[in-house]
Amino acid sequence: MKESKKRSECPISSSLDIWGDKWSLLIIRDLMTAKACTYGDFLKSGEKIATNILAARLQALEENGLILKLEHPQSKAKVLYKLTQKGIDLLPIMVEINLWADKYFTIPEDRKPMIALIKEDKAKFIEIGLAALKDGG
Repeated sequence: MKESKKRSECPISSSLDIWGDKWSLLIIRDLMTAKACTYGDFLKSGEKIATNILAARLQALEENGLILKLEHPQSKAKVLYKLTQKGIDLLPIMVEINLWADKYFTIPEDRKPMIALIKEDKAKFIEIGLAALKDGG
């Protein structure tokens, strides 16, 4: 695994160099909800990522050890992308982003049950989520 060139030794800056752009976090989100995705699955997301950006972000996430590229069980022409443990470990950050968004934005109705579960017991939600991603991811 190739380590990204760091702009500084600041832990926040170093982390943002790997996953701190909009598209990388959306790819990670999709993998957390689907556990495995093809290139085409990412293209179908509501945010409409461009193919060149998707290819670049997938490569960077793979090079930095957040995702794995695996053979697709039904098609030699496709690959599956899955989170590594390093990628799975971003779940608590994704939870905090959801809580922050709930405070400052209108959350779609279909997302409100998840936010309610997080608010009820954030530690338990994260524990269960990490276990599920590790077992199924």
